[in-house]
Amino acid sequence: MRTFKKLMFTTAIASLGVIACKTEQKPEEKVQGIVLENMDTSVQPTDDFFRYVNGKWVDKTEIPADRSSWGGFGELRKKTDADVLAILSEAIEQGNFPKIKDANGNEIDSDQQKAVNYYETIMDTLARNKAGKDPVLPFLKKVDEIKSFNEVQEFITNMAPYGGVGFYGFGVFNDLKNSNVNAGYMGADGLGLSRDYYVDEKVKDKLEKYQIFVAKMLQEFGDDEATAQKNAATIVAFEKSLAEPRMTKEERRDTRKIYNPMTVKELSELSPAIDWEAHLKGLGVESIDKVIVTDPGYFKAMSDILKSRSIEDVKLLLRWNVINSALGLLSTDLEKANWEFYSKEMRGAKEQRPRDERALGSLNGAIGEALGKLYVDKKFPPEAKKKAKEMIDNVMLGFEKRINALPWMSAETKTKALEKLNKLTVKIAYPDKWKDYSELQIKGLKNGGTYFENSINVSKWNFNKNIGKLGKEVDRTEWGMSPQTVNAYFNPVNNEIVFPAAILQPPFYNYKADEAVNYGGIGAVIGHEISHSFDDSGARFDGDGNLKNWWTEEDSEKFGKAGEKLIAQFDNIVAIDSMHLNGKFTLGENIGDLGGIQAAYEGLQIFLAKNGRPENIDGFTPEQRFFLSWGTIWRTKMRDEALRNLIMTDTHSPGMYRAYMPLKNVDAFYEAFDVKEGDNMYLKPEERVRIW
Repeated sequence: MRTFKKLMFTTAIASLGVIACKTEQKPEEKVQGIVLENMDTSVQPTDDFFRYVNGKWVDKTEIPADRSSWGGFGELRKKTDADVLAILSEAIEQGNFPKIKDANGNEIDSDQQKAVNYYETIMDTLARNKAGKDPVLPFLKKVDEIKSFNEVQEFITNMAPYGGVGFYGFGVFNDLKNSNVNAGYMGADGLGLSRDYYVDEKVKDKLEKYQIFVAKMLQEFGDDEATAQKNAATIVAFEKSLAEPRMTKEERRDTRKIYNPMTVKELSELSPAIDWEAHLKGLGVESIDKVIVTDPGYFKAMSDILKSRSIEDVKLLLRWNVINSALGLLSTDLEKANWEFYSKEMRGAKEQRPRDERALGSLNGAIGEALGKLYVDKKFPPEAKKKAKEMIDNVMLGFEKRINALPWMSAETKTKALEKLNKLTVKIAYPDKWKDYSELQIKGLKNGGTYFENSINVSKWNFNKNIGKLGKEVDRTEWGMSPQTVNAYFNPVNNEIVFPAAILQPPFYNYKADEAVNYGGIGAVIGHEISHSFDDSGARFDGDGNLKNWWTEEDSEKFGKAGEKLIAQFDNIVAIDSMHLNGKFTLGENIGDLGGIQAAYEGLQIFLAKNGRPENIDGFTPEQRFFLSWGTIWRTKMRDEALRNLIMTDTHSPGMYRAYMPLKNVDAFYEAFDVKEGDNMYLKPEERVRIW
């Protein structure tokens, strides 16, 4: 079943990824750093920087059939997955896991054993195919037995620990205005598609394809063709009515709009169709002073919609939600049907990824830290943490230097900004305290374990763990990503930046490569995450992670105007057909890129000042290699459907634009490559966006 997505106000570098492996190199080996064979030097860097850095790679590279996009990060993630799968295979073969006992002295499976158990049940396709639809039928039977709207509410409440079944969901997370304490949030539960696919006429063909998919799956679960088509039309229309009153994706980025604390009585007055007291009590929430409603407009509209719909319509949507959330956990034919719509139709993939890679992705999402213990033991060199910390320190100093030099910001706001920067927590590689999975039961094959049952156990374990946090102090040692994740993130309510082990390995960061390449790669990622603390969303939080304004009114206005200029730059780009990039939706990530490059560049200059300037390498200065490295990490090819879907749903701009768009605003880039008026990469000084 689908897992309720708790309200995580985090932001990640997203498409970034690295080879997470401990590659031994002989002392005499040289690291090229910049792959010259990928460059197209027939193009001038001042005219098309992306093509100059990546042109020959673009020409010779085919997107793998099992991917909807490809690039440096896709290659690196695939290699990382291969490393982790090799670790899993070795663990399965050796079976040498730690011996663990519970409080009563009974021997239980270790976390590492549970990771292996989960993986093996996913891979056991014979058992999954034999079971077919059977695992989900008891849930569908419960839907069929519903006779009244009160029973609808009871079913939604009872399904919450299994991942939710639509309409609304409750989760626990830091109180945005008192970030040390966990508060309860009530949010809209997911739909079959993201909101824009229901309301944007430009993609109505995708909504039509979705309705065909719904009808096809309903037939798989017993409807005849005519009934399935009729029911699918009802479901899509119902979902559309629930999509329209929701906040837009741009509105949801403003955390001030999602912070709407209410008493349960006030929520009941806003959305009277639901017995909220009964719902919360059914979740195990006996007493709560306030619940933070993330989208009041939706909850008001949802109440009216539910009152206007028949019980049969509501049951139909519940039935579909149960089916749709379970497809990937059942037989391989249903899993493939799910892939054919969501990956092939929506993103343009041609083939499914290998089963072991898909299983690994599910495992990482379910109990990633259990697997992370195996990964860190095998692949993470201890010295990497120290080296990463040194680079982070320099980039932090670079960001501090830039804050102090900002011509548009007052001394008062600078003081607050520096205070926030100095309070920023940095987490590197892996948690100091691992998640405790001792109460989670993951059965292995020899004990009759199945993928469906283990997935439900994970969902219920996560739910109970989350509900148990309500009203308690926030545990700031927790991580939101596993060590083997090739990514990084910023969490504003903890004012922390987090770099899992996998993003701190060669070749993304390589101690054998020159520092200019490293600062242009992982250094800019570090700067990107720091900058998120000061993007248009992160800047609304203070150094303690509270939603609190620390800006003077004048500085806030200047900051907003600079953001509008950056929005306009991206809005002007036509990515495919008549589809423009969405500068407002991607503003936070674009500020992160721009600020990250600037801070990393300053960090490189700090390093060079301390250690001296090296000779040019391959004819390029350190500054040029810094920018070449940035352009290299964003080499990207995308299928048309994937590009359209990314623009519709992702807060990140496509990689090919991230490679050069921020650089047009960086004075140091102009100096490094002698960019002059008339060049395509040129912007007049007054048109360049200067934020951090």
